[in-house]
Amino acid sequence: MSNAASNIQTLQRFNDEWETKQLKELGSFSKGRGIKRDDVSDEGLPCIRYGELYTRYQDYILKVASRIPPSVAATALRIKKGDLLFAGSGETAEEIGRCAAYLGEEQAYAGGDVIVLTPSGQNSIYLGHLMNSPIVSVQKARLGQGDAVVHIYINNLAQVQIELPPIIEQNAIAEVLSDVDGLLNALDALIAKKQAIKQAVMQQLLTGKTRLPGFSGEWETKQLGDIATIKTGSKNNEDKDENGQYPLFVRSAIVERINSYCFDGEAILVPGEGGIENIFHYINGRFDCHQRVYMINRFVEGVFGKLIYYIMVLQFGKHAMQNTVKATVDSLRLPTFQTFSFSIPTDIAEQRAIATVLYDMDAEIIALEQRRDKTRAIKQGMMQQLLTGRVRLSESRICTDDADDAD
Repeated sequence: MSNAASNIQTLQRFNDEWETKQLKELGSFSKGRGIKRDDVSDEGLPCIRYGELYTRYQDYILKVASRIPPSVAATALRIKKGDLLFAGSGETAEEIGRCAAYLGEEQAYAGGDVIVLTPSGQNSIYLGHLMNSPIVSVQKARLGQGDAVVHIYINNLAQVQIELPPIIEQNAIAEVLSDVDGLLNALDALIAKKQAIKQAVMQQLLTGKTRLPGFSGEWETKQLGDIATIKTGSKNNEDKDENGQYPLFVRSAIVERINSYCFDGEAILVPGEGGIENIFHYINGRFDCHQRVYMINRFVEGVFGKLIYYIMVLQFGKHAMQNTVKATVDSLRLPTFQTFSFSIPTDIAEQRAIATVLYDMDAEIIALEQRRDKTRAIKQGMMQQLLTGRVRLSESRICTDDADDAD
């Protein structure tokens, strides 16, 4: 993707007044119907269920993920390109009425608890972004009803009030935001490609199927308990301090804070309960960990710890699931770690070389993820300005300079 593609430029100044409107003035509302979870399959006609508006789609839908047989579609609501789809039910008031504009070319169908607004003379991409913006979300939250399950109804959504620019300005704003989405999608695709390549390289290098140039020595089988110290942490939830100086690794992927530390140096950390196949941290520095987290460190001479980390990422999950203790959640015990066996080169130089290749690939992926996150933050800032009219498009340039290499 060229630099030119990452510089979003408009050449028209917009000075027309914006109008205050309620959603009921934009078009007609209708209600989805039918389509149970068991009706969804891999074949048939495209459909959209209300839960997917939270989990699968963002501000607009280009390709539908689910399908239903024609017999189910016959009783569901037909939707068309440009329709706005709102989730009529949800778990929290803050998220109720999550919206996506349907932009697909196929005839699609909406299931129950989907509210459909068919706008007239408006830009649906613009409206899809606007309906999820803070100025609209706060109104939907106020109009939602219920506690354990929150609902919003057509008569509620009809009252939502927006400031709406003329259609020509809607089109320009939609184009700007779509261009940024294109950059984000390109970065996502590039990250996925790099991750797939890394996975393939791991399969080859960590099993000895492919050897790096200059290495031909023997590999030997080891057990984790023979080459490292394995134990759980001693901290619990009461030890957390949000203002603490040191990281505290808990059984989830969330890193808490703590005021004191017991460990300093490299370690591989694995949750002992829930998500046990995830090797979620390899660190260097002062830290501590929860009593449900296993810490693997102090590797014997001749073993490079970073290579063991990558081996565990590739191979430990299967071993863990085969040896889990079935309690309320999947749990691991110390012998599961101690008996985990794998092969490594006897030459530590080859161990280091393999780990370096994979580390460099990780660094490249992390850099791409950071650029994607920065581009996403730029988009959020642009939306706050453009969708409220605080900034009007003119002969100026909005640049997302960190996404110009996503090709």
